[in-house]
Amino acid sequence: MPAPTVLPLLCDLVALPSVNPMGRTVPDAPPFFEGRVSDYLEAFFRDLGVPFERRTVSPGRDNLIARYEPPGRPRRTLLWDAHQDTVPVEGMTIEPFLPSVEGGRVYGRGACDVKGGMASMLAAFARLVRERPAGSCRVLLACTVDEEYTHTGSSALADQGLAVDLAIVAEPTMLDVVTAHKGAVRWKVITEGVACHSSRPQDGVNAIYRMAPVLASLERFAARLPGLRTDPILGPPSLSVGRIEGGQSVNVVPDWCAIDLDRRVIPGEDVDGVRSELRQALEADLGPEHSFAFSEPWVRMPSLSPQCSRGWVEPVRSALADALGSPPREAAVPYGTDAGPLAAAGIPALVLGPGDIAQAHTKDEWIEVDQLERAVEAYYAVALRLNEVDPS
Repeated sequence: MPAPTVLPLLCDLVALPSVNPMGRTVPDAPPFFEGRVSDYLEAFFRDLGVPFERRTVSPGRDNLIARYEPPGRPRRTLLWDAHQDTVPVEGMTIEPFLPSVEGGRVYGRGACDVKGGMASMLAAFARLVRERPAGSCRVLLACTVDEEYTHTGSSALADQGLAVDLAIVAEPTMLDVVTAHKGAVRWKVITEGVACHSSRPQDGVNAIYRMAPVLASLERFAARLPGLRTDPILGPPSLSVGRIEGGQSVNVVPDWCAIDLDRRVIPGEDVDGVRSELRQALEADLGPEHSFAFSEPWVRMPSLSPQCSRGWVEPVRSALADALGSPPREAAVPYGTDAGPLAAAGIPALVLGPGDIAQAHTKDEWIEVDQLERAVEAYYAVALRLNEVDPS
């Protein structure tokens, strides 16, 4: 039986809704959560006849890991990683789960981020299984959950202690080899007040008013932050306030207010350090009369340093040059990926995949068919060429 080709695989995946609720309370039904994709992947791996496991990360959300064992005794084991979830679909101008192929592009939610990369990995993996080329690496193909919000899938994968030499994470890099990216920490800042009837606001304490000086102080700190430190590749860290909520009703003085912070971290920074730094800056700026509280972070995405994969970059670029006709660029990106938790667990990790990040999360998301097909050749070439590499 011939190996499945990438275009039908991508169309199948796009047609299976796997929307990440992004922290919202939603029904466990379409289009939310990854279960439909997980079931498809389980059937795919069963049909290939490869060993695999399906591990629950949280209720209804399962990682899958399939294993390709080549002939002989492989020296190297690769981990390929692609996430199953997509961002929500509000505001899209195309049918998100009705894949269409027009003008050399595949349209649909997740076509670019990152079901295109997953389809290319699946096609390359199936080709390895069917052809069983001599001298290739062992390949573990991981399909993870919850990348778009809290990265619980990749964190659970990293905690398994897999014995792998190099991880390749699928994201839309235009097949450039990404060796570095920023991380992210997200948490809430909370102010409290005393509720009362809005006709007598003097009887209460307005928590939203209490948040106002905190917001002003955060804006001042965010403006200073790029001057405090920088990374020679990724540039400075950043801070952004992305959401505010508070109160019960317009006719009740609010007794609570909360804002969501997004703090992008660079190599050398850690979660506890950046939170402590910000708390001290706010306390020094506002003084003891302005009280606030920090929640625990719900995102702890490590950054990716190029040092973790240094010995693998040129062998990967060389393999891709042979497969694609020219060597890809080595690049750095500002967004986070599943490579962060894997690298933090001691696994050398690179990010490589088809598509342009400019098309990810868009109202008419698409990916070029040519990029998908080239990615299949790229992943296959990496599996063939890296078995004898000594990264030291």
